[in-house]
Parts: sequence; C-alpha cells; structure tokens
Amino acid sequence: MLGFHSRCRQQQENLQRELERIRRENQKLREQITDKDQELAEQQRHIQDLERKLESRNRNSTNSSKPPSSDGLAGRQRERGRKPSNSKKRRKPGGQPGHPGHHRTLVPVEQVQAVKILLPQQCRHCGEQLSQESLAGVGEPHRHQVTEIPKVQAFIIEYQRPRVVCGSCQKSNCAPLPEEVQGQFGPQLTALIAYWTVVCRLPRRLVEGMLTEVLGITLSLGSTQKAWEEVSAAVQAPYQELQHQLPQEKILNADETGWRTTGDKRWLWAFVAPQFVFYWVSIHRSTEVLVSLLGAVFHGVLCSDRYSVYGKYHQGRKQFCWAHLKRALLALVELRSLRAQRFGRDALAIVARMFRLWHRFRGDLQDGRGHPQPLDRQELLRRSIPLQKKLFQLAEAHLDDNDKDARNLARALFTQGEHLYTFLEEAGVEPTNNAAERALRTAVQWRKISFGNRSRQGELATARLLTIVQTCKRQRQPILTYLTQAVVCYRRRSIPPSLLHKSASQA
Repeated sequence: MLGFHSRCRQQQENLQRELERIRRENQKLREQITDKDQELAEQQRHIQDLERKLESRNRNSTNSSKPPSSDGLAGRQRERGRKPSNSKKRRKPGGQPGHPGHHRTLVPVEQVQAVKILLPQQCRHCGEQLSQESLAGVGEPHRHQVTEIPKVQAFIIEYQRPRVVCGSCQKSNCAPLPEEVQGQFGPQLTALIAYWTVVCRLPRRLVEGMLTEVLGITLSLGSTQKAWEEVSAAVQAPYQELQHQLPQEKILNADETGWRTTGDKRWLWAFVAPQFVFYWVSIHRSTEVLVSLLGAVFHGVLCSDRYSVYGKYHQGRKQFCWAHLKRALLALVELRSLRAQRFGRDALAIVARMFRLWHRFRGDLQDGRGHPQPLDRQELLRRSIPLQKKLFQLAEAHLDDNDKDARNLARALFTQGEHLYTFLEEAGVEPTNNAAERALRTAVQWRKISFGNRSRQGELATARLLTIVQTCKRQRQPILTYLTQAVVCYRRRSIPPSLLHKSASQA
C-alpha cells in the first residue's frame, strides 16, 4: 500500500514538473508571438509609409489637385495629348493633311513706308542685256514685302521754358510743364516697364538690362521699381471699381494659390466674372476673405473646387468643378485598392457619358456622317437625370468603403452631389473651374520667377496690375495702350477709363 502511494506521489511530481515545463514553454511562445506581432506591426507601418511615399510620388496634375507646374522630373510624368489605342495611329506633329495653310497677306501700298523697285539687268533666258525700253515692265509687278523694325532708340523730348519778364510788374515768368510729363520718364515708357514686369514676367534686373541694351536708356533698379509703383497707383480707381462690382455678379469662378511676402505665407485669390478678372492678396485662406469681397451673402452662382471654405461661406447656388472630381477618380483607379479602383472606373464611365451630352449640347460632337447632333437644354436635363441617379447610387454603395479616399469621395458625392449639376440648368455656368485656374497660372509663373513681394504695397501692386492686365485680355483691349492712358490720367489727376463699360452695355 505504501508503495502504491509512493508511486502516485512520484507520478504527481513528474506531472507537476511536466506542467511547469509546458507553462514555461507556453510563456516563451507567448513572448515570441508578442515579439512577432510587434515586428509585424512595425513592418506593416513601414509598408504603409512606403505606400504613402509611392502614392505621393505617383501623384501629378492628372490625378490630384496639384497644379501642372508641380509636375517635376522626379515623379511619374503625366501623359500629354491624346491617348490613341494604337501607337501607329498617333498623329505627327505640325499641320495635318487637309489643314488650310495660313500666310501673311500683303499690306496695301499706301501703308508701306518704303518701296524699292528692282529691275533686271539681263535676260534670264538668253543672257542678253536688257535695253532701256524693255525696262518699262509689262503688267503688274510681282510684290514681295519684308516687315522690319527701325533702329530702336529712345525718343527724348526736351522742354525749354524761357523766362519772360512781365511789362507791368517786371517779374519773370516760366510756362508750367504739362502734367503728363512730370518726372523724367514719359507715360508710355513708364507703362512699358509695368508691361514687361507683369505680362512678360521679367525680373527687375532684366527690365533694367533691356532698357539699356535695346533702347539705350540708362535706368537704375530703383527707377524701374518707382515706375512700377506709379502704374499701380494709376490703376487704383478702375481696380476698386471692379472690386465693388464683384458682389453684383451673377456668376463667379473662384480659386486661390500660395503667395509669399518677404518669406511669409500669403494667399493670392482670383475671381473670374464674365467680363473681368479680379485678384486679391491676403494672409487668410478662410471665409473672411470671401465675406470682405463678396459680402455676407453672395446671391449669384459661385463656381469652385470642393475646398471647405467655399461651402461654409456660400449656402446658395454652387457649381463644383468636374475636373477636380475626375482627377480624384483617376487617383482611385491608379493608386488605391481593387474595390476603390472599381468605384473609380464606374464613376469615370458615368462622367464620360455626362460630358458627351454636354458636348452635344454645345455642338462640339458630330456623328459618323459629319452631321451635327445638337441638344437643347431641356433635352440635356432629361438625358442627364439617369446619369445623376447612377452616380448617386454608386456613391451610396461605397459610403462604408475600407479605403479612406474612396469613402471620403463617396460621402462628398452623396451629400453634395447636387452642386455638380448647376451647369445643366444655368446658362453661362461652366462645369469646370478652369477659368479661375487659368487666371492663376500667370500668377504662379510670376511667383516662381519673383518669389513674391516684399511689402504690403507690393501685394497691392501685384493684385492691381494682374487684375488690369487679365481684364484687358478678357475684353480684348490693348494692354499697353490702356496702361499708358492710365498713367496719363493719373498725372493729370483724372480717372482712367472704366473697365466695366463693356459688361454694362452687354447687360
């Protein structure tokens, strides 16, 4: 009996030791699993970080809101031009077969500054010398015109004011200088300096060099800056007139881009109306700018991208940009998960069908026989309703998508999709915000060259001159002529011509 109990105790001790060994091995395995989990989580974070970097590297102006100017050499370049299905069908650069040529027409003889008559000295057929009688010519001469510019040089006018003694009081008198020639530079030269700076985007030192090399005018760097500032002051009145007109416009396209003043962050805003463009430099990128320029409530249609500031400010009629939507969908197709890619492809197909209707409405599409297929606005609205429903249902199906970008885009389409279709109902509203983006392009190129401004006065001058130049372009007015006229009016203490007369007459 004692032997049995002894064996039981021995077995129990063995089992206890085995259990303890298993517990130790279990604990060791748990620690290994914990270490592996931590290592796996670290690798997962590293993979996600690499995916974000790869996605950022692959983003360009075609699949994000990045501007074309940011498409550098490091990332994947965006495809330009058409995308033919077969590379052999890619058309060659230059004029295509059947394209009508463009040639310079001859100027009437009365507008020609010099006529040179060239007479042959010998016959080009037999080589005989031609007599004086045969040099009279037969029929109309062959005309060949060469356009040239005369030698470019400064035109200096000296105003002499003799002293004239009054016969009554015996005091000397001098005639006053004309108001428009106060200072050492005429209105046209002053306006030309601003033109080169704003339109041609030349830095001050290049302007100084062109004046010296081309015109032979020795001018200091400070003088070019003063001329630029004078033109800015000259266009202050028409600039303010356009600013006061902004809240009354029925349709406005708006966009903003980064700017710099002595290295500090600023924002350059652009507002495009049917007949003018308005710029404003501000330290804010908030609703405060919109309220200060458009008032507490804007009663027209505001066209923009989906930046939240526009939605917070304007609760009325909006038009969100389809180009931004298309780029966001392309990003899903190229950079995201399979389900997000399917969402992007399906939505892009709907977008393509919508814009085919829009191009037919505008008369841009033709059928295979070359006959136009126009749509009126009522038919455009009727045919677009099924597409609107499909896009809404597609967004609803992806509200709980695992991909963050796909989920956010689906929610935006689900909650704010109605603001995509204002262009179908309102005449003059475009489906994209390209007008405002093109208005900013010149400013972005200027910023890359000049690196912004150095003072608040420089910010005002930038906004004023960009406004006047782009408005003149929009109205097809000669820019240099208007700037010269503005300088003349400024020196005569009168108001320059209004830039609203065209829009008022058309209204």
